[in-house]
Amino acid sequence: MDLCNPKEIKALLGRHGFHFSKSKGQNFLIQSWVPQQAVEASGAATGVGVLEIGPGIGPLTAQLAQRGEKVAAVELDATLLPILAETMAPYPNVEIVPGDILKLDLPAFCREHFPGLPVVVCANLPYNITTPVITALLQSQCFQAVTVMIQREVAKRICAQPGTAEYGAFTLLCQYYAHCEVLFDVPPSCFLPAPKVTSSVIRMTVREAPPVPVGDPALFFRVVRGAFAQRRKTLINSLSSSLTDFVGKEEVTQALRACNLTETIRGERLTFADFAQLTEKLQEIRGS
Repeated sequence: MDLCNPKEIKALLGRHGFHFSKSKGQNFLIQSWVPQQAVEASGAATGVGVLEIGPGIGPLTAQLAQRGEKVAAVELDATLLPILAETMAPYPNVEIVPGDILKLDLPAFCREHFPGLPVVVCANLPYNITTPVITALLQSQCFQAVTVMIQREVAKRICAQPGTAEYGAFTLLCQYYAHCEVLFDVPPSCFLPAPKVTSSVIRMTVREAPPVPVGDPALFFRVVRGAFAQRRKTLINSLSSSLTDFVGKEEVTQALRACNLTETIRGERLTFADFAQLTEKLQEIRGS
């Protein structure tokens, strides 16, 4: 069965009485080059476990099964389970796991399903859960790489550079954990039904250590979130209004001067190293 052939897809879905769910962000691939290229870039190989999220009817899953040692695909929609039982029957190394990826204990899941194996992620993520899923995957520190298809605008945010409109707190979170790169775009015509936006496949190769040493990661991310909480304000005003229980305006001003940053600078101008240094200075000033 060609799981990217529109006629065969419609016949398969019709046999099972399946109807697309907008709330679950279901868009099935109808171009085989897309899953092929994503899987080639994912790191799936003999001796490597693969976590997939939202397999749909399984076009990506089938490609992963042909490369990876074991594939565990987590599917939230129970109406897709009998379809997957049919389409994945030829692949004994695939396990379909009913469940919600956002409710899973990822380290426990990996220990159970991939004992002794390094693990990568490869998935076509529903747009409506992209940010929390990527955050959970990276923060779990269970995976060597995360290769996902997401909305192009989100992919741009993840890979953004300082000084750009896309650069923000989510950028810094992703780049703290991983080296991030956009691999290729996927137009709406590659899906059934066609979404209204272009997608991108992005690969996040997990780092062994952050790009710059960070003494207190929790405080670092609190400062980052505070810096972008009110993007139109200067960094002094945004941080002093967001971190009222930690620092005041004078302390933020003092820390910026110590980092050789201007008092009119905004958060999107700061590099990863700037935020790390600023966090350290704020901690020093507050402790003094």
